[in-house]
Amino acid sequence: MDLLLADRVYIVTAASRGLGRATAEILVQEGARVVVSSRSKAGVDECVQTLGADKVTGVVADNADPDTASALIKAAQDTFGRLDGALISVGGPPAGSVMSRPEAEWRTSFETIFMGAIRLCTAIAGELGEGGSLALVLSTSVKQPIGGLAISNGLRPGLAMVAKNLADELGPRGIRVNGLLPGRVDTERVRELDAMSGDAEASRRDTQAAIPLRRYGEPAEFGRAAAFLLSPAAAYITGVMLPVDGGITRSL
Repeated sequence: MDLLLADRVYIVTAASRGLGRATAEILVQEGARVVVSSRSKAGVDECVQTLGADKVTGVVADNADPDTASALIKAAQDTFGRLDGALISVGGPPAGSVMSRPEAEWRTSFETIFMGAIRLCTAIAGELGEGGSLALVLSTSVKQPIGGLAISNGLRPGLAMVAKNLADELGPRGIRVNGLLPGRVDTERVRELDAMSGDAEASRRDTQAAIPLRRYGEPAEFGRAAAFLLSPAAAYITGVMLPVDGGITRSL
């Protein structure tokens, strides 16, 4: 299926590795142009070099910085002359229980993850025209809590509701807003979480036993789902929270 992405331009944050990187790769393969961002200059440079400087431009930026949105928008418009949408990855806050995490971590995570995502969404939405598309990388914790990730469990459902509100607000302008809810996709972040148990192999084995497909997802599988939601091929899909989780989410 043609996703109709040829020459369209998207911002992808946290794109130096993991789910953001996988999505940037699929977008480029499908003919899009991409502005990638990361806090790591080495990661940004490697991404641009690997995917092609004629197709990708990079910005070293932190989603928490209030100036990041304008820098990403400027990079898209200056380099490629247009902007059609964005994949906004909201990052992973510190792991731990509600009782174990200090208030400072909750405040910092709210500012960087929650408010950072809202600033990016609202600024980018202001530059989009009809056919524009935003997608937020959230988590299956939107629908059910994940053990040991209390801060994430607290913030991501709120961002999902913000995305739902934005879909209502931007729909009359022909702009779509959706969320992606990755489950256990085999990224560095997930491997780090498995290792925190003290026995990464046992943690992975136990988790896979609870996934109907009995395996972790591949980053490219998430990237294809994200590219579809961003693309004109999904032109009548908005306000959706799409699990990409192998079936591990048990709610409807």
